[in-house]
Amino acid sequence: MPGMTPIVPVLLSGGSGTRLWPLSRETHPKQFQPLVGERSLLQSTWLRLPGLSGLAPPLVVANEDHRFMVAEQLRQVGATPAALILEPMGRNTAPAIAVAALQAMADGSDPLLLVLPSDHLIRDEQGFRDAVQAALPAADAGALVTFGIVPDGPETGYGYIKSAAGDERVRRVERFVEKPDLATAEAYVASGDYAWNSGMFLFRASRYLAELQRLQPVMLAHATLAWQQAARDADFLRLDRAAFAACPADSIDYAVMEKTDAAAVLSIDVGWSDIGSWSALWEIAEQDADGNAHRGDVIARDCRNTLAWGGRRLIGLLGLEDVIVVDTDDALLVASRDKVQQVKEIVASLKAAGRPQASVHRKVYRPWGSYDGVDAGERFQVKRIVVKPGAALSLQMHHHRAEHWIVVSGTARVTCDEKVFLLSENQSTYIPLGSKHRLENPGNMPLELIEVQSGSYLGEDDIVRFEDVYGRQSSDMPMVLNAAYPPENAGSGDCR
Repeated sequence: MPGMTPIVPVLLSGGSGTRLWPLSRETHPKQFQPLVGERSLLQSTWLRLPGLSGLAPPLVVANEDHRFMVAEQLRQVGATPAALILEPMGRNTAPAIAVAALQAMADGSDPLLLVLPSDHLIRDEQGFRDAVQAALPAADAGALVTFGIVPDGPETGYGYIKSAAGDERVRRVERFVEKPDLATAEAYVASGDYAWNSGMFLFRASRYLAELQRLQPVMLAHATLAWQQAARDADFLRLDRAAFAACPADSIDYAVMEKTDAAAVLSIDVGWSDIGSWSALWEIAEQDADGNAHRGDVIARDCRNTLAWGGRRLIGLLGLEDVIVVDTDDALLVASRDKVQQVKEIVASLKAAGRPQASVHRKVYRPWGSYDGVDAGERFQVKRIVVKPGAALSLQMHHHRAEHWIVVSGTARVTCDEKVFLLSENQSTYIPLGSKHRLENPGNMPLELIEVQSGSYLGEDDIVRFEDVYGRQSSDMPMVLNAAYPPENAGSGDCR
C-alpha cells in the first residue's frame, strides 16, 4: 500500500543457549538447531514473517563467531539480510537493538522494527502475523509495543507484564514484574491481567533511540560509536570492538521498557515457547500415550514422561519416569525432568575445568562445509571433512604436522606446493609437513574425505594462512593447547 511504513525484522541471534546442553553449545547454540521440525529455530523465525504487509529484508545481530552459520542458514531459506551486524562480544539486547535501529535509519528512513529473538517457537504463525498487524497503529503512533503471552499456567521461569484495564487489544503497560514464586504466579494467572514477557517488540527505530537517549545516554553513545566505526567485511558489518566493549550491558526490559511511559502490550495466544530447557522441549514435543517424546534410535519399555534425544547410537530405556536423556557424540546427559534448569551448573563446571565440551561440538561447521573429529591419540588425529560444492579451504601450511587425505565421495582439487591435481573416490594423497596446500571441491556434489594428521603437535593454531576466500585472518583462530584431547579438539579452531 502506498505510504505504508516498512517493517524491518530485527533477528537477535547472539545467545549461547547453555540450558539445552549438551546439544546446544557456544559454537552451535540452540537457534541453529532443528529442535522442532526440519528447520532451525533461526530459519523458522524468518519463515513465519512473509505475509506481513510492508515486510522488508531483515537486520540480523549475531555473535561474530557465528557469522558464517547465520549467513548460510538464512541463504538456505531464501533470506537476504539488509545487514548482518556482528557483535565482538555480547552486551545484551538493549545495545544490540540500538545498533540495529541506527542501521535501519542509515538510508534516511524511519521504519518500524519488529524485534524477535531467533530461538523461539510459535506454532500459530498466522495468528502471530495478525497480532503484528494489529499492533501497527500503536507502534506507528509512537508506542513501544511488546507482545505478551497469554499464560497457560503459573510459570515461575518467566517475567510478567501487567496491562492496564481496557477493551483495546493494545493496552498501556501498568508494570513489569520479575519472575515470581509459585503462589504469586498463580494469583497473576487467576487475575487475567498479566501476560508472560516474550521479549518480542514492535516500535519505530527513532522512537526507541529517543527513549534510549533519554534513559541510557551512555549506552547509546557507545553503541553509536561502535556502529559508526564498524568495518564492512564481505557481507558483514563488524562493530568496533573497543567502542562496543565499553558499552554498558543491559536488556531492553531493564534499560528501557520498565522505565518508559510509552510501553504498551498486546497479549497473544499463538502456541509460543522459548524452549528454555529440556523440560520445555518435552512439553511441546509429540508424545506417545505414556507421555514419552523420543527422537533418534530409541527403544523404551515401561517408561512414562521421558524425553530421549538420540544421536548416532541406540538408546535403550527401561522403567524410567520423568527422565531426560540427551546423547551427543562427545557427551551424555541424564537428568530428572524437574532438575534440568541445573544443566547450566554442569556447563559452568566444564568451563571452570577448561573442558572443550562446554563450548564446542565434535562436529564443527565452517563456511566451506564441516569437519568431525573421529579419533585422536598421541601424535595422530583423524577427521571426516565435508566440503560443499564450489567451496575451498584456505591456502595454508603447518609447521608440526603432515596430513593424509583419502577421498570417500566426490572430487577433490588438491594444491600441494607447485602441483595442482584432481582426486576421485578411493584415491589419496600425502601432504608433507611444511608444504603449502589447499583443498577445493570443483564438483556439483559434496566432497567427503578422511584426513589423518600425524606429527609432534596437532593443535589447531599450527597454521600459516596465505589466502582465504572468506576473508578470515589469524585473529579468527582460537588457540587449542591440548591437541591430544580426543576427539573434541578437532572442533576448537577456525583454521581451515
